[in-house]
Amino acid sequence: MPIPVELPKLGNTVEECIIAKWMKHSGDHVDAGEVVLEVETDKAIQEVASPASGTLLAAFFDEGALVPVFTNLFVIGEPGESAEPFRPKSAGLLETAETAAPAASSALSTPVTIGSDIDSGSHGSFSPRARRFAAEHDFHPKSVKGSGPGGRVLEEDLRKLYLSSPRVSGAARKQMDTGLRAVGEGSGIGGMILAADLVSGNLPTGSNAGANVPEVKLSNIRNRIAQRMRESIASTAQYTLHSSADAGGLLALRARIKSSPALPDANINDMVMYCTVQALLAVTDLNVEFIDGKLLKHSEVHLGMAVDTPRGLMVPVIRNAHQLSLRELAEQAKQLSARCVAGNVSPDDLSGATFSVSNLGGLGIESFTPILNPPQVAILGVDAIQIKPVRSDGVVQFIDAIGLSLTLDHQIVDGAPGARFLLALKDKIEKVELICGI
Repeated sequence: MPIPVELPKLGNTVEECIIAKWMKHSGDHVDAGEVVLEVETDKAIQEVASPASGTLLAAFFDEGALVPVFTNLFVIGEPGESAEPFRPKSAGLLETAETAAPAASSALSTPVTIGSDIDSGSHGSFSPRARRFAAEHDFHPKSVKGSGPGGRVLEEDLRKLYLSSPRVSGAARKQMDTGLRAVGEGSGIGGMILAADLVSGNLPTGSNAGANVPEVKLSNIRNRIAQRMRESIASTAQYTLHSSADAGGLLALRARIKSSPALPDANINDMVMYCTVQALLAVTDLNVEFIDGKLLKHSEVHLGMAVDTPRGLMVPVIRNAHQLSLRELAEQAKQLSARCVAGNVSPDDLSGATFSVSNLGGLGIESFTPILNPPQVAILGVDAIQIKPVRSDGVVQFIDAIGLSLTLDHQIVDGAPGARFLLALKDKIEKVELICGI
C-alpha cells in the first residue's frame, strides 16, 4: 500500500519550507530511515527521511518550491502502485504527463497588478499571508509575478521583491509622483531613499547596468538575515558602550584547562558567556524583552550565542543558562554550534533568547557594534584580547585586556544601567576562577 510522506512541522514558528535538494528521485529504491530530501526553513536545513523501505513512486515538488507544513512531499510504495491519489494541489509541483499544461506555465509568469485587491482584503489573486505582508510593510509595487497556482501571489513573492527593491520614505514617495527620482542609494537607514535624495530624472538601474556581472541568488536564510537586520535598525534606537576587563584570570584558567583533562573543556568564549549570565543575574535591567509596547522582565536567562556558519549567521539559544555550571554551558554551546554548522539545528533552538552574545575577538576584531535581535534590548560583543596600559597606585602597568562592546536599545535601557552591567561583567570576568569554582 502506498505511504505518503508529509512535510513535518519542524518548529513551533515554522509554517512553510523550501525544497532545498532531492537526494532520491522517482523510481529509486529507498530504505527505511534513508534521507530522501533536504528542506530549508528560514534558519536551517533539515533532512526528511523515508519511514519505510520501497520505491519512490513520486516526488511532488521541484527544488526551490515553497511548501506548507503537513503537505505530502513524496510517496513510497511498490512498483506499479499509483501515487496520484496523494498528489497535493499547490505551487511548485513537479509536472507529470497528466499535470503538464502550457496554460499553467504561462499563468505562473503573468505579472499581477497590486492595488485595491490587497487593500480591500478580497480573496482574488493574493494569498491571505501576501495581503498581510503588504499591509505590514506598506509595500504596494505596481506588479509582481505570482508563483502560486494560476499566478496567485504568495507571501514569498512579495518578500523577495521587497528585499530587492529600494526603500522609499513616505515624503519621498509623494515627491516621486511629481516626477522627481532618486540617484544612487538613499541616505536613510538601510539605504532608504529620502526626499533629500530626489532629483529630476529617472531611477538608476545600478552602477554596473549592462555589465556582464553574474547574479547570485540569495538563500532563504540570507534573505531572512537581511530582513531581520533591516527591521532591527528601523524599530530600535541602538547605541553601543565599549569597555574592557583584565583577561588575566581567563587566560590562566584556560591554561589550567588545557593542561588537565579533569577540568571542563571550556574556551574563552564559554567563560565569558558564563560570566555574562552571572552579570545578568546581578543587573536584571538587560534581561528583558520589549514586545508591543510592553516590557517583559525575565527571571530566567536564555542565552543566545552567535555562530558563523556556511549558510550565514545563526543564533542558537542555551536555555536556562543561569542553572548551568561552566561545564554544562560549554557542552551545550559546542553541541548547538556543531548542529548549526552542520545545518541540522532545530528551528526551536534558534528562538526564545532573552540576551545574546557575539564574539569576534577570535578573528582579531578590537571593537565593533553588534546589532540587536528584537525583541531583546541588549547584545554583548566580545572583542579581542590586547595588551593595554593601566594605572594602579600611580604606576603604569601593562595587562591583557578583553574588549567588551554592549549594544542597547535606548528606548528601554539608558546609559547608566548599561554601564552598571559592564561593571558587573568586568568584575565577574576578573574573578572568573573564583565564580566558576575551579
